[in-house]
Amino acid sequence: MTERPSDPRPAPSDTPSPAAPGPATSGPATHGPAAVARRNAAVRAAVAQGLVGPGDPLVALLDVTGIRAGARALHTAFDQVTAPGARVLHTFAVKACPLVAVVRLLRDEGVGAEVASPGELALARVAGTAAAHTVLDSPAKTPAELREALTLGIAVNADGRQELARLDELVDRVGGDDIRALPPLGLRVNPQVGAGSIDALSTATATAKFGVALRDPGARDWVVRAFLDRPWLTRLHVHTGSQGVPLELMAEGVAQTYALAEEVNARAGRQQVDTVDIGGGLPVDFTSDERGPGFEEYARLLAHRVPGLFDGRYGLVTEFGRALVAKHGLVLTRVEYTKSAGGRRIAVTHAGAQIAARTVYAPEQWPLRVASYDAQGLPSTGSVEVQDVAGPACFAGDLLARGRALPLLAPGDHVAALDTGGYAFAHPYAYNSLPRPAVHGFLIEEDGARVRFARVRAAQTISEVVAESGGAYGEGLLF
Repeated sequence: MTERPSDPRPAPSDTPSPAAPGPATSGPATHGPAAVARRNAAVRAAVAQGLVGPGDPLVALLDVTGIRAGARALHTAFDQVTAPGARVLHTFAVKACPLVAVVRLLRDEGVGAEVASPGELALARVAGTAAAHTVLDSPAKTPAELREALTLGIAVNADGRQELARLDELVDRVGGDDIRALPPLGLRVNPQVGAGSIDALSTATATAKFGVALRDPGARDWVVRAFLDRPWLTRLHVHTGSQGVPLELMAEGVAQTYALAEEVNARAGRQQVDTVDIGGGLPVDFTSDERGPGFEEYARLLAHRVPGLFDGRYGLVTEFGRALVAKHGLVLTRVEYTKSAGGRRIAVTHAGAQIAARTVYAPEQWPLRVASYDAQGLPSTGSVEVQDVAGPACFAGDLLARGRALPLLAPGDHVAALDTGGYAFAHPYAYNSLPRPAVHGFLIEEDGARVRFARVRAAQTISEVVAESGGAYGEGLLF
């Protein structure tokens, strides 16, 4: 079992301890029939317990067992390929599901936090994530954000030359003459290895906005010199992209960064780069109940492609997000009305752009699976017809699913938008001033006879919508 701390210095007393191995460590608990059975039980119980109904037609649900199992699978996958005693820190990309309870749950499973804004840092701190297990990444950090991170002891990956110059000014104030007083500081590089199938999520293209573009003229030499001139600069960070990026391309980005670390250390005559942060980005299968490429597959590919990264000389940091949570969330909504237009059946629900903006605006790249349930929350068994599942927003494209073959839906039935635990319902999109839904986690009791729910976030009230829209400043423009 690898150590959880990412830093060679002694870990603080609140280091999260790895969960004991159990039946939910990996495999079917994260996907497949067991996950489907939990989902169906949760939907039935949510309807029976009134979490969704005429007065609350929309709710989001998180599978606690699935999230825990995914975190354990991540630990196990890298434990199997790293040398004994290797320094490994797995962090959760908070942007994937910025809910305090989710960050806290993963902390309980020995997973830290990767944050990219003051808000995400605040969420991680409220969740109790230790500073030593927090990494700050962002392409637009302010001087105040950098100063706060250094003061708190949070690792920082500088995104470019100008940010590194800001750190030059800050490290003397925070660390003085003792660089051991500083948190780990690194530099993000862009290996420019190419794009996946979704351009917007490919962060290692020739013109990507992140990091120092290594293949630009003079850039590689500048990076090496930047390290040689700064003994406190000890990490390299890379993130090739996420959904749509193949594993081989991700591994190539890591390999290029490892080669750079070796070059820096050879030039320095010592191991100045002691940790490589490989980012996250493991894609998810949104077409079935399978999770997609697993952590084990990726870890083995990396170990084969970049064996020196796992021999114990380097610390390792990961920043997975979508892969840890996407398959373990769903949005459940009531069907309010049904109609027909041009021979196409349409079910009008309360789930649309406000909970799945990417799907609505780019359905070819972000299709979502939907499952139909009857008024009691049982899987629908009626005759199958091609239907659209529409959302509540006032524009024609607000469709959660287009032309899907589903058991014929009727008012009072339910539709579940699946695989929405990442980058969906936890991200506010306030079109039409639609309130954000309540979020509940669920756990199936061991005997399978009872489903326990725990509130993760209360539903947004209409008064909160008004307040968010400046209700207290209604006369502000009446000059």
